[in-house]
Amino acid sequence: MSRIGRLPIQLPDGVTVQVTDGTVRVEGPKGKLSRPLPGEVTLTAEGRVLTFTRRDESRTAKANHGLARKLVANMVEGVGRGFTRTLEITGVGYRAEVRGNAIFLTLGFSHPILFQLPPGVSAKVDRQVVVTLDGADREVLGETAAAIRGLRPPEPYKGKGIKYAGERIRRKAGKTAAGRG
Repeated sequence: MSRIGRLPIQLPDGVTVQVTDGTVRVEGPKGKLSRPLPGEVTLTAEGRVLTFTRRDESRTAKANHGLARKLVANMVEGVGRGFTRTLEITGVGYRAEVRGNAIFLTLGFSHPILFQLPPGVSAKVDRQVVVTLDGADREVLGETAAAIRGLRPPEPYKGKGIKYAGERIRRKAGKTAAGRG
């Protein structure tokens, strides 16, 4: 049996779960999320505890058992506490600014970049170089952080660009003696 799939999910206070027609709906203080369940997996709610079982022992049922449990656990945590992702901007003159539901980024190009945030994701900027993204949906939050990082990924020579907080950039030594020979 799946080690991840058999773990129960404890519902925190203020979070409710409904299962109708193979779709899971989770509501909490941070928002509402819904997702279809795979056909091989069954979700049962007993009080404040959710458990997952699979209908048969096929390979796809085993694969979807742990996946479905983890996705619903992320939904429960997202609507309860929410998720955050932090990006750091490194480089002379590189900065970010939040205006409404958009981020204006100055990243060394000839023009500032306007990045529109998707629904459910909010941003906060500290010291013009630390961008903190908040949201209830972990998948959308990760995709948004990756898209912002992709605007100017960190380069290996000077380390300029946008990186995740805690990410290590492998630095290269530049050309030291061009033309020796």
